[in-house]
Amino acid sequence: MYPDPKRVRDNRLMLRFDDYEYALITALANYQGEQTATLIRQMVLREAAEALLPSSNVARDQAR
Repeated sequence: MYPDPKRVRDNRLMLRFDDYEYALITALANYQGEQTATLIRQMVLREAAEALLPSSNVARDQAR
């Protein structure tokens, strides 16, 4: 059914935020017109990629 069954997003993680954090995330999602879960997923994956690829961080820091 799917070309790569491992790409199906069926693994869940639970995150808990306080009222201030939740308001910040919700405001950003509303501003960008995104769902909050989509926004958080993109942010987490971006941070993970930056943490795993330090060479891209060096190149970006040199550009500044």
